[in-house]
Amino acid sequence: MSAKHAVAVAAATSSLILLREDLAGGIAVLTLNRPQTRNSLSEAMLEALGDALTAIAHDRTVRVVVLAANGPAFSAGHDLKELSAHRADADRGRGYFKHIMTACSAMMQQIVALPQPVIAAVQATATAAGCQLVANCDLAVASRDAKFATPGVNIGLFCSTPMVALSRNVARKHAMEMLLTGKMISAEEARRIGLVNSVVAPGDERDAALALAKKIAAKSALTLKIGKEAFYRQLEMPLADAYRYASEVMVDNMLARDAEEGIGAFIEKREPKWEDR
Repeated sequence: MSAKHAVAVAAATSSLILLREDLAGGIAVLTLNRPQTRNSLSEAMLEALGDALTAIAHDRTVRVVVLAANGPAFSAGHDLKELSAHRADADRGRGYFKHIMTACSAMMQQIVALPQPVIAAVQATATAAGCQLVANCDLAVASRDAKFATPGVNIGLFCSTPMVALSRNVARKHAMEMLLTGKMISAEEARRIGLVNSVVAPGDERDAALALAKKIAAKSALTLKIGKEAFYRQLEMPLADAYRYASEVMVDNMLARDAEEGIGAFIEKREPKWEDR
């Protein structure tokens, strides 16, 4: 059974809103499975994603994560019906809105802080916090049918939290155009501006993401962890501080067993044997 078919079968027989499948080679696939609500990031979905990411962060058998979705949308963002229901609260929903935004921001940061690389496999539309979810992943593969938008401005709610991830992925003017107009962009346009890495034929996005995951999973898990953490930390630093920090990381990395093994294997023209230490 192919990975694609296995996930489809699991989705058809499961009422879980988030599916996890562990594949050979250390690849974990998390699949949003709330198609009837376009995989909106409800309170329950945010909790499920947070719990899954926490478990994966402590699972040394997982080397790469693929984040996918079932149904007609990758994710439509926050569950607006769930949010609006709390306008009847005594505080007009302020407390609940803060709770949801805090929970969503924490989950998004978990993706960045995760030791393992995360690849989004985007089969369809990703809007608002759904677009934010794609932007937060380290890499993204999109179907040619996929579309992306931060359309909050159209309903009087500026996409301020999606803006954080979007503005760290694409150039300012591209980010501002998406945020100020709310326009939907194609997968090809998303690739052009740097929101996704590649665009593939519809239906091939999951397999393409898995192929990329397998390539990455063949590397030293320790080296990937060191590199991912350093990448995001140095981005927030002034140039001189970034070089100083990166130099320290390189020194520590050179002292790791896998760096010694990898360099030795390169010199000796053989395949390295990683120990992830």
